[in-house]
Amino acid sequence: MLNTIHYPAVTASDLPPILIVHGLYGSARNWNVIARRLSERRTVLAVDMRNHGESPRFPTHSYPDMAADLAEVIAAHGGQADVIGHSMGGKASMMLALTHPGLVRRLVVADIAPVPYAHDQTQYITAMRGLNLNDLATRGEADRRLAETVPEAPLRAFFLQSLDLKAEGGPRWRLNLDVLEAEMPKIVGWPDPTGQFDGPTLFLTGGDSHYVKPDYRPAIRALFPNAHFAKLPGAGHWLHADKPREFEETLKVFLDA
Repeated sequence: MLNTIHYPAVTASDLPPILIVHGLYGSARNWNVIARRLSERRTVLAVDMRNHGESPRFPTHSYPDMAADLAEVIAAHGGQADVIGHSMGGKASMMLALTHPGLVRRLVVADIAPVPYAHDQTQYITAMRGLNLNDLATRGEADRRLAETVPEAPLRAFFLQSLDLKAEGGPRWRLNLDVLEAEMPKIVGWPDPTGQFDGPTLFLTGGDSHYVKPDYRPAIRALFPNAHFAKLPGAGHWLHADKPREFEETLKVFLDA
């Protein structure tokens, strides 16, 4: 089963838990602050996806596989959840809702659409593989070395959350880079599933992001007829990091409706 961080509700609620599903190269720990704030009124579960963090390594990384992983987690924690998925995690969450609709009460898809994308993310695998891990003792030094290939400081900070500096045998990435590279066409693609999820679904996007275009709405509504759309002004693709408090408030309004 996927590695899961459990945040018990501060105030008990009759509503099912919230499941947070991170994006490519991320981890449950990326969502720690938001998960803790959401747990004021709801139990929150944050998972490491397969081939990420402390979860098992598998030879495949398809959306049906990821949806089955999430279904197993929900089944072990009461049988239903409100699901929040970002980017790759958003696609996995959509696949979960389409293939196991009874497990999902409400769905939030953060800055992604059920369509294939033309971009490729393997350049970051090349950068992470190229990081010199010899005699690496501090995150500051790792950041300086990674800056040679990744000039964007926010991206470096994000990637370095998956670098284990204290691993036995020396620093290592908490990512199965070989499988993620091999399965990249599946990750940026979309398997065109059948069926619909009729539950309330929020497609929440960054106002400065171009991942969810108006042209995608027919494809979205074909699969999610009860879809709602909202934007966070001033946020990009990592909207939960760009506008965390606004992101949380939008979630609370939608999930508690």
